[in-house]
Amino acid sequence: MSLAVAIQMDPIESIDIAGDSTFVMGLEAQARGYALWHYLPKALSFRDGRVTAQARRLELRREVGRHFTLGAFETIDIAKMDVVLMRQDPPFDMGYITATHILEHVHPKTLVVNDPAEVRNAPEKLFVTHFEGVMPPTLISSDRAAIHAFRDEHRDIIVKPLFGNGGAGVFHIKPDDENLTSLLEMFTQFYREPIIIQRYLPEVRDGDKRIILVEGEPVGAINRVPAAGEARANMHVGGKAVQDILTRRDKELCAAIGPALKAKGLIFVGIDVIGDYMTEINVTSPTGLQEINRFDGVKLEGLIWDAIEARLNARG
Repeated sequence: MSLAVAIQMDPIESIDIAGDSTFVMGLEAQARGYALWHYLPKALSFRDGRVTAQARRLELRREVGRHFTLGAFETIDIAKMDVVLMRQDPPFDMGYITATHILEHVHPKTLVVNDPAEVRNAPEKLFVTHFEGVMPPTLISSDRAAIHAFRDEHRDIIVKPLFGNGGAGVFHIKPDDENLTSLLEMFTQFYREPIIIQRYLPEVRDGDKRIILVEGEPVGAINRVPAAGEARANMHVGGKAVQDILTRRDKELCAAIGPALKAKGLIFVGIDVIGDYMTEINVTSPTGLQEINRFDGVKLEGLIWDAIEARLNARG
């Protein structure tokens, strides 16, 4: 199958080719003979029913310091692409949401991965609330009385922004911590939306597991162990990736959400699991492919492209 693939992502110059999942997805597409274009989210335009982007032809190679070659800028008609990979990093802000609205004009004739309308409807920390029995005790609220009541009940809590990413703004409030009120005042100044409060899970000291699902099926996992003195396991803040396997509980969690992911066109998804609980469903720009590939001797990006090809073949 010969495909034209546009990759909507952040600047390719600064990616870490040893860890970036979009990079290996692009390499796999290139190995299959697909033609690649790269464009930045701000280069996307809508005019009179037509979606275009100022894009450049892209070639990739696994060579540090010279991992890409970009051609001259050209205006591409997104409707003439076979596939668009929507792979820019969060934050999930109005710019991100606007891009989903624009790409919705070409999907599914041009297959956008993941489905832009469903991405818009599935913010990581909110989407998971639609599945019963998978989350730790959780409160989403701006009501300070409700927040203090939740803290009185659970004592040891995590407080974080509802649309944050990469572990930014995550606070562990211990039972004897006197800073909750001050923290809520600060959150009010920086965020208009409610905040999310969860019971602290001490199992995080053993790691925050990232599980990759393709078409709703789990295909691999890594564990991210927090650094000493940290309550966050994100690799952005010093978490260490270690090899891991899927437990029976992990498979139960995946089975609870898998059919909905597939039905919604969320082909490539990453979930975060601490102990027996799922904390997030990542549908915007999931990561972890390269780490799992190295530990398990697999090639998960191949499974993703197999799934994309299957969807294209199924629609004729």
